[in-house]
Amino acid sequence: MMWNRVPSVVRISTYTTIEDFLQSDSFIPIRYSYYHIKRMTGGFKDKLGEGGYGSVFKGKLQSGCFGAIKMLGKPKANGQEFINEVATIGQIHHVNVVQLVGYCAEGSKRALVYDFMPNGSLDKYIYSKEGSIPLNCKKTFEISLGVARGIKYLHEGCDMQILHFDIKPHNMLLDENFIPKISDFRLAKLYPIDNSIVSLTAARGTMGYMAPELFYKNIGGVSFKADVYSFGMLLMEMTSRRKNLNAFAEHSSQIYFPSWVYDQYNEGKDLEMGDVPKEEKKIVKKMVITALWCIQMKPSDCPSMKKVIEMLEGGVEVLKLPPKPFLCP
Repeated sequence: MMWNRVPSVVRISTYTTIEDFLQSDSFIPIRYSYYHIKRMTGGFKDKLGEGGYGSVFKGKLQSGCFGAIKMLGKPKANGQEFINEVATIGQIHHVNVVQLVGYCAEGSKRALVYDFMPNGSLDKYIYSKEGSIPLNCKKTFEISLGVARGIKYLHEGCDMQILHFDIKPHNMLLDENFIPKISDFRLAKLYPIDNSIVSLTAARGTMGYMAPELFYKNIGGVSFKADVYSFGMLLMEMTSRRKNLNAFAEHSSQIYFPSWVYDQYNEGKDLEMGDVPKEEKKIVKKMVITALWCIQMKPSDCPSMKKVIEMLEGGVEVLKLPPKPFLCP
């Protein structure tokens, strides 16, 4: 695995900032012209998706392989989101982090070129809804372990600690072998490895996955534990195949799934899963208990990603239930 030191990010004017950054030493991804981007996408004819950042199109790279080209919308914060994404993943090589192939920065046109992930994002597979494609228990577990390893690498495997701040199913992409790749680093922050607490001027992330300390300053400072909390909420949804919060649940006790599932295991009950093998029930229980540890209210009570991986790889028999989690307003 290679990692080159990430250049410091400064805020001047949009284009000057981006150009200064792109002229930095040891920069690896390919720089494409806007003409090449248009040619690769065939005039932007095959749209894969759209979000607050802009649109993603399928394209054919010069190597003959397919790529996903993310066309960014209007620049924000002096091009900061563009720089964040290129700075963080432009020089990372890890099996569980999406690979940035290249970029375009030509006038107001900005694009990011990634390897194409034929199986799309994880949200297509984990929610029980029309058109979804369910994954078996073993494959779901393997994906969760891959995501955990990717986050651990971001936290511990680089010269700089990378906090993602937007861990959720939509940002977990799956390749042809269903190996998960963490994507979308627009909200990422880079900090020295020895920084235990980080400074943020505003909460960042997606509601439903954001750690309590991003809102409540009195429970502990913001740190890498914010990603651990988000991973716990993701892991819970992967296990239950539903959103953690369901205001239309049949019983009030089931509105917040983590509280309900905690009560089930605390009372010595197994989840009703139909006729499934005993080993699969063990895997589900292990994922649930690990998730419950990750979503504790106080960040000091949450494990590191290294510990999370140990819990997932170990036996369920040694795992103890943490304190009961509660829904944060």
